[in-house]
Amino acid sequence: MPVSTAIAVAAALLVVATVLGLVLRTGDGRRRAGRGLAVRAEDLPAPLATGATLVQFSTALCARCPQVRRMLTGIAEADPAVTHLDIDLTHRNDLAARYHVLQTPTIFLVDRTGAVVSRWSGVPERTAVVSALRAVTKTAP
Repeated sequence: MPVSTAIAVAAALLVVATVLGLVLRTGDGRRRAGRGLAVRAEDLPAPLATGATLVQFSTALCARCPQVRRMLTGIAEADPAVTHLDIDLTHRNDLAARYHVLQTPTIFLVDRTGAVVSRWSGVPERTAVVSALRAVTKTAP
């Protein structure tokens, strides 16, 4: 293979990898709808809150999970009707398949009935979580 062809192939692979990385990165931390998904009570380490529950799926090797855990704990502590539950998928890998968790952290906003209202894959913006949470808790009795 001529050197010019090898360089062209390498450059094309670099461009494809960069574009794919940028596409995947744009979806990181974005809010998505729950799409009819519901969390089963037996999968949770504690009962659901009276207003809303923030369920975080993490792993032991996740570098961004502690940052998200601190943020979600702070949000939950500000409202007594909200709780934050952290599920370590290292010990519960069956839940990754059940709830279609492809990356950590993944966060579910669950209403008091167990329905997943919103979900985030990656690190969400605090304002997006608070805004989604307000929409759920204002309708709760």
